[in-house]
Amino acid sequence: MSSRPEPLPIEPSAIYRLIHTDPRFYIVSKAPGVSFHREGDEAGLMEGLRAGLADDALWPVHRLDRITSGLLVIARSAAVASALSAAFAGREVEKVYLALSDHKPNKKQGWIKGDMEKGRGGAWKLCPSLDKPAITRFSTASVMPGLRLFVLRPRTGRTHQLRVAMKSLSAPIMGDSLYGGSPADRGYLHAYALGFMLDGERHRFVAPPIAGELFVTEAFAAALCSCGDIWGAE
Repeated sequence: MSSRPEPLPIEPSAIYRLIHTDPRFYIVSKAPGVSFHREGDEAGLMEGLRAGLADDALWPVHRLDRITSGLLVIARSAAVASALSAAFAGREVEKVYLALSDHKPNKKQGWIKGDMEKGRGGAWKLCPSLDKPAITRFSTASVMPGLRLFVLRPRTGRTHQLRVAMKSLSAPIMGDSLYGGSPADRGYLHAYALGFMLDGERHRFVAPPIAGELFVTEAFAAALCSCGDIWGAE
């Protein structure tokens, strides 16, 4: 006789929001502070998805750090997962992230490029070499005095890439203590927009952040609006 599954310590609704359903995939927005897989007694995103969607046939295609909120595509078959994984590996997926920092960056727009190496305490560091570089394009806008919005467009998908990129600008993400960010109610990094091709169709999704006291202000909304077309800007 099979045993009943243990109840989730966290309700699925507190772990993610369902943004879009397709016969081939789900688009969800992960809450900040949620790990991808279970950690001890704490449910992870995949466990929450299987419980909340009542669907065990789920294939993760990419991941977000625990501190990061926002958009993820979850495949509903191995074939779709393979196709989407190839698109990510081939740099064919459009990704736009939003970050906040209360530090002045050493430049306000451009490229951040460099190889990444493991540092101490689980952190990574950006190196000047370009053998297999992490690549990010970014722009910024003022939210209010002492607070700046960063629009980040990663071209690669390295571990902690955007967190390291922000530190390299002398503007660590608020709430990201691992990389020197100022204390905050959350890590202020959010996967805002996601676009990809599948079966000859273009799919694009946008999900503004809804968690974090600095993400839900009129000043933040105005700064984001000032950035213009999130898809067209380069």
